[in-house]
Amino acid sequence: MKMLKILGIGLSLASLVAANGVQAAEGKPIFDVRYRYEHVEQDNALAHAVMNSVRTRLGYATGVHGGFSALVEVDHVGHLGGDYNDTRNGHTGRSLIPDPSGAAVNQAWVRHSGDYGSLTVGRQRINLGNQRFVGGVGWRQNEQTYDGAMLQLNPGRDLALSYAYIGRVNTIWGPDTGAFATAVNPARVDGDSHLFDLRWAFTPSFSLGAYHYRLGLDDLAIAPTAARGTLSSATTGLRAQGRSGALDYVLEYATQKDAEGNPLALDSRYHLIEVGYAFEQVKLRAGQEVLGAGSGAGNRAFQTPLATKHAFQGWADMFLTTPADGVDDRYVGVTVPLGGGNLQGWYHDFTPERGGGDYGSEFDLSYARPIPGIKGLSGLVKYASYSSDDRARTVDADKFWVQLQYAF
Repeated sequence: MKMLKILGIGLSLASLVAANGVQAAEGKPIFDVRYRYEHVEQDNALAHAVMNSVRTRLGYATGVHGGFSALVEVDHVGHLGGDYNDTRNGHTGRSLIPDPSGAAVNQAWVRHSGDYGSLTVGRQRINLGNQRFVGGVGWRQNEQTYDGAMLQLNPGRDLALSYAYIGRVNTIWGPDTGAFATAVNPARVDGDSHLFDLRWAFTPSFSLGAYHYRLGLDDLAIAPTAARGTLSSATTGLRAQGRSGALDYVLEYATQKDAEGNPLALDSRYHLIEVGYAFEQVKLRAGQEVLGAGSGAGNRAFQTPLATKHAFQGWADMFLTTPADGVDDRYVGVTVPLGGGNLQGWYHDFTPERGGGDYGSEFDLSYARPIPGIKGLSGLVKYASYSSDDRARTVDADKFWVQLQYAF
């Protein structure tokens, strides 16, 4: 009920701002259409999956009037054919493609901006840092957005502070929960979450970040049969990143504890070491990311339930839930300009953080570029191939995408 009130305030204020003094020329219509073909094949009992889907986004962003601005946008996801399990259609014999169909308000907020920074109230997109812990999951057709309020402060040119209160998460599994949903894929997750984030640019070539994310996810569970609330947690961390000439680096460390009534006692660690090197327009990157195992019965490993997970640990999405023994991901990648676009290639090697063994490895390849002759139109071809070394934990998987997107 409280989130309906917050969303209602956002919608009412958005209408008020649009109706009072904001000229149409000052605003901007939102029109974004994304077609995607996705093919998933796994070496298990599930039949392969194919989906043709279109995400259409319509909306309007006002101009700024007296420091106030507003935005409203609606998304619709439609299926053009295929055979798949989208978690809502009951086709459990097929591989998963998590893009259910339907329409919903994606964003509806009002913002006040001033010398202090800004305050945004309503349903909104929240992407913090590199989205490893909190993001919009923009890769999926139904974006993840948040009902709440976000305060962003800029007390100095080199210092940025933000605080967000979230009362509801509108997940990628929406817009409807449906009869086939479980505790790991509800359309909406209620609870009280508090996000604190600080970014300090000490010099033009070095910055430090500190964060504390306290997640109350009352309707979410770590497994379909687990108790709800088992992904509620408090994550506290530091991130340092810098650059020296053509070399850049990232060092990050975080701890995770249970919070907000989680029935599991959590105590796990996260660390990231990453180095990049650029020469001319070619970019090389290598790193190690470890999501640690926990102690005790059940899965108490380090989890990132609100992250844009597709951007991490390989595009095959084999580790959306961190296994109980944790994940040690060692990777190397290259980005090369080619034919007016960008070619990317990545290799990952996955091992358990605890107990030894080897999960497997993955190779990813993609090519993206604007389509000549049509402003705003872009194309993408993408492939991910995961090879399992432990069939008791993971299976071989191949995924292929073709995408066209037009944004006005």
